[in-house]
Order: sequence, then C-alpha cells, then structure tokens
Amino acid sequence: MNDFDLENLDIEKVAAAAEADAGQPLPGLRESLRQAQRGEYAAVHTPEMIMARRKAGRPAGSVAAVHKQPVTLRMEPEALAKWRASGKGWQTRAAALLAAHAPS
Repeated sequence: MNDFDLENLDIEKVAAAAEADAGQPLPGLRESLRQAQRGEYAAVHTPEMIMARRKAGRPAGSVAAVHKQPVTLRMEPEALAKWRASGKGWQTRAAALLAAHAPS
C-alpha cells in the first residue's frame, strides 16, 4: 500500500488522470480531493453522535386528540383525477365532504 502526501497533492493532475482513465468528466472530483487534502474524510460517526443529532418522534403538539383511521376506497379514475387535480390537501377536503354527507 502506498502512502500519499495529501498536503502536496496536485489536485488538477490527479483529477485529470482519473477523468482520462474514466473517459469522462467526474463531477465533484476536484472538490472531493480538496476535502481530502483538508482532512475532511473518513469521519467516524458513533451511535452516540448519531443519536445526539436525531430528533426522535413527532414534533411536540403534532399529535391530534382525535385519531383518523386509514381506509381503502375505490373510486372512478375520473373522480380521483379531479380530486388530485384540486391540489394539496385533497384527501382532507374529500373526507370533510364525506363527513358532511354521511347518513345519520
């Protein structure tokens, strides 16, 4: 195994050789080599570090008091297309319409 002197690495020369070998430009290669030169490679992430960054569960206040139940509903393709075309939140609007017209 060879030891490389990253401090004195000619990034352009190495990138040109790698791209010539690959036969195409390699996006991000030069930036990756600069990061390696700065020592920004092979970062170790311990489980403790990962858990410290992780926000577990739902954000506070996002759990509704009344839980909705998932259902399967068969619809005509045209009707479904119209609901979806009405934009974001179409499921909520459809549920409200069904609730308003539910038999008593």
